[in-house]
Amino acid sequence: MIVTDAWQPQVNGVVRTLATLAETLRRAGHVVEIVGPDRFTTLPCPTYPDIRLALLPERRLERLIDAFEPDALHVATEGPLGRAAAHIAKRRRLAFTTAYHTRFPEYVQARIGLPTRYAYAMLRRFHAAGAGMFVATESLRAELAGRGFSRSILWSRGVDCTQFTPRLTPRADAPCFLYVGRVAVEKNIRAFLDLDLPGTKRVVGDGPQLPELRRDYPDVVFTGALHGAALSAAYADADVFVFPSVTDTFGLVLLEALACGTPVAAFPVTGPRDVLANAEGKIGALDDDLRRAALMALQADRAACRAHAERFSWEACAATFVAALVPMKGGSAPPRGQGLAMAEPRQPARHARQAAQAVRRRVRAGRR
Repeated sequence: MIVTDAWQPQVNGVVRTLATLAETLRRAGHVVEIVGPDRFTTLPCPTYPDIRLALLPERRLERLIDAFEPDALHVATEGPLGRAAAHIAKRRRLAFTTAYHTRFPEYVQARIGLPTRYAYAMLRRFHAAGAGMFVATESLRAELAGRGFSRSILWSRGVDCTQFTPRLTPRADAPCFLYVGRVAVEKNIRAFLDLDLPGTKRVVGDGPQLPELRRDYPDVVFTGALHGAALSAAYADADVFVFPSVTDTFGLVLLEALACGTPVAAFPVTGPRDVLANAEGKIGALDDDLRRAALMALQADRAACRAHAERFSWEACAATFVAALVPMKGGSAPPRGQGLAMAEPRQPARHARQAAQAVRRRVRAGRR
């Protein structure tokens, strides 16, 4: 069972990760139950009304856990549902894992000015109660260790290289610089829109900042959210994907752009630094000067971009996830400060099945 405050109809990296993870696990033979806010009475999130938060979910959530009888419980987020799941598990002495998907301390500071130290203290207590905390990149793992977080498990992401594909013919007009993602203040989109760049700028996505940015940047093309083939075409038609965020923990959109053959320009921060590791220059550019990075990325090799994206598979992502789960009853945490090794990219589905067999053996041993 995966409990998450971020779920459909929300459109963001956490939702895409969990939805694709669940689909991949089911193909490998697992039974997966996702519990999101759609099953509860909800209220709009302050400053972001498109996100709905479950209202007093604990009693109903406990009934759902008992009805499903999961072998393993994963608490994906730190919102009302995640906190309720953790509270139930602690009260009943059940093991669970958590994930650090989002930099809530920085997001809250950007929105209401609350110093990050208060939010980090709350998050440390939340994740310390779990048997392990999934993190997307090595640089994030090191950063959180410096903030007192322990028992981290490295868990990378994947990309669907059949959905996201390069264009067949090169563009002949002026360059197009693209941003895809949530249109919100924490994404630092103005840093991209303020750049003096040739050609056009395009923004794909919805969010609370969209009306404001449309008003302030009339020369920018704002398409709203795109999905499926339209989203893939938007990536493939761009010459450079510009990622101005300095608060993301990974950035699935980076892999989606690369799978479409589109190079990346970004700040040298967690996420871009990890995705472009050992390939910077060939598949994009990182620079504290985002304009310089965007112009440098125009010279990248689009074939190399695609080849780099093909190293990331959802099958490997799912296999790593299953192998690091703990039996809900009788489970124990890994040694303090030690996570589990990341699976090699592009592992076949057989790896997922072997990991599934391993966790079932651990579950049976825990019950005995």
